[in-house]
Amino acid sequence: MLSFIGDYTCKLDAKGRLVVPSVFRKEMQKGGECSLVLRKNIFDDCIDVYLQGEWERLVERLRERISSFNNEHVRFMRAFFRGVMVVEMDGNGRILIPRKMMDEVGIDSEVVMIGLDTKIEIWSVEKYERSVMEKDEFLQLTQKLGL
Repeated sequence: MLSFIGDYTCKLDAKGRLVVPSVFRKEMQKGGECSLVLRKNIFDDCIDVYLQGEWERLVERLRERISSFNNEHVRFMRAFFRGVMVVEMDGNGRILIPRKMMDEVGIDSEVVMIGLDTKIEIWSVEKYERSVMEKDEFLQLTQKLGL
């Protein structure tokens, strides 16, 4: 099973291309994938990055719970898939972040890529630094989760 860990500060070039950190590329190569799915995160101003296979597993779990004959479900799926893009990693380990997506989450020229187990998040440096959870809140959450 693939697992992305760590956080890495990276720069985008003038065309919006981002070199994926070698640690993440090695993990992707284990799965033999270079197709990535990008979508705006549901909760925060960042971009979620999934390997194509992991995205397909996520969508399959959704399909098991969604009825195409239920209006709420259809509206959810429409919102869930809005703006989703598939990108290919090039031979230099770069991916192109679409300008519209960068604008939506406030990314300019420098980002932080964070490994969150089966996905990667891309944040603006400033927003990532502001998202840090306070120690007391983290400890309360670990207790709430029974960890």
